[in-house]
Amino acid sequence: MSKIMREDRIYIVGVGMTRFGHYPDRSIKSMAAESVTAALADAGATTDDIGALFFSNSGQDIIEGQSATAGQMALRPLGFENIPIVNTENACASGTTALYLAWSHVKAGLSDAAMAVGVEKLSTDHVERRNALFEGGMDVHDRESVIAGLKKLAGDEELPEVDGDRSIFMDIYGFWTRAHMRDFGTTQRQLAEISSKNHKHSTLNPLCHFQREFSVEEVLLARPLSFPLTVPMCSPYSDGGAAALVCTAEKARQLKAEGRAVSIAALELASGRDRDPGDWDLHLTKLAADRAYQKAAMAPSDMHLAEVHDATAFGELLNSENLGLVARGQGGPAAERGETRLGGRIPINVSGGLQSRGHPIGATGLAQTYELVTQLRGEAGGRQVAGARRAILENGGGLYGVEEAAALVGIFESDAS
Repeated sequence: MSKIMREDRIYIVGVGMTRFGHYPDRSIKSMAAESVTAALADAGATTDDIGALFFSNSGQDIIEGQSATAGQMALRPLGFENIPIVNTENACASGTTALYLAWSHVKAGLSDAAMAVGVEKLSTDHVERRNALFEGGMDVHDRESVIAGLKKLAGDEELPEVDGDRSIFMDIYGFWTRAHMRDFGTTQRQLAEISSKNHKHSTLNPLCHFQREFSVEEVLLARPLSFPLTVPMCSPYSDGGAAALVCTAEKARQLKAEGRAVSIAALELASGRDRDPGDWDLHLTKLAADRAYQKAAMAPSDMHLAEVHDATAFGELLNSENLGLVARGQGGPAAERGETRLGGRIPINVSGGLQSRGHPIGATGLAQTYELVTQLRGEAGGRQVAGARRAILENGGGLYGVEEAAALVGIFESDAS
């Protein structure tokens, strides 16, 4: 294996995560400790190697009442003292925002190593507090006009019937999905193909919240949430933690990480813009992806796999198009043809995705990072993508107008060849 490292890039040398699931007896602190300890061990590092920490969490203040300095409370007991600990919240993009800040910190020369840590606990008896967390992901002062804009985008005069407990974001995804169905002919069955694929992938990942297969027919016949979405097409409420240690090339060599280090070729953190709601090619993720490819001097055809934010099956479909992995309007047909499954042309969410791995908000983006690092090291076992050397990540969160409020696109490259 090649051990040539680029001095102009920052490297991920350690990753760790818990298994995602429902853990009513576990605390934010215990899941943070497990993730951080695993990432340090993976890198062959100690707490003394870390110059700064960026802690991602979205809901502990609302659900548990830890209204401030959550990162200090979770990380100081692990021995991190007298260094910056920065708390990060960017809705479902909080984890990759923490990664972006850690990368920026090291790139700026403020330290030679930093860690991004994401933890969330969504299993709770306080259902009303959890609902408030998700409802706060949009402008609480302008909710009526936001919903009116989404109805206009989807062409809905009235909301379709829905069923069961769910976050408001499942209804938001329903609006987006119906608009795409109208504009491009996307079908419910194509969404079920994506969901079935990801649930099958989950059986190969021991860290998934759920590990069971669903046939396409089972997905279609499952309990509806917000048409055309059914329960297996949507991510669950989950608990869990994940962490990633980033450092300079020189620090990676000191840690003897050559051959397992994964370089960050580009990270683009974006917010949206005022635009024509019907112009899909002005979606913030599409614009961020374009910039990321340019900065990495790569193209969609250079990618060997992707992890995208499939809070619903439509999230994967839309972002497979936004990242240029399939043509606009072809996300559904590509999934039907098997192009995006393990062994296909461009495997997407071989981890099981949010639909199966789970979605503990603050940890999700770092779990995506964990998967891509594991894949690019060739250490993913039965779900390994053959010959994987370059990968792309998309992680979005919140709602502003008719799209996510924040999104990150990252491109990663293996140091080994």
